[in-house]
Amino acid sequence: MLFLGEDSLAEGFSVIGFETHPNPAPAEVDRVFRELLAARDQAFVIVDDAVMNMDVEHLKRVRREGGRIVVVAVPPLAAPPKLGSEVADRLASMFGAGL
Repeated sequence: MLFLGEDSLAEGFSVIGFETHPNPAPAEVDRVFRELLAARDQAFVIVDDAVMNMDVEHLKRVRREGGRIVVVAVPPLAAPPKLGSEVADRLASMFGAGL
């Protein structure tokens, strides 16, 4: 179990046993996912929205391929609740932004 994202969230995830990477740069995010892929590890990875939106090759590959590595995004603590997934974006385009 890993968390990559803002330090205020990382602290909480570390308390419950996650390996954390607070405020990672894109190069660190890419390294973490590259190592997971190379090791063929199974992993549950939580990232914040900022990390999910980074242009990172190996994160994109993991999301595209699926399988042993599950990636889930969480919003910032101070942000209002908002569905931010590709599924939510598709639903909003079909039914309007008021979901």
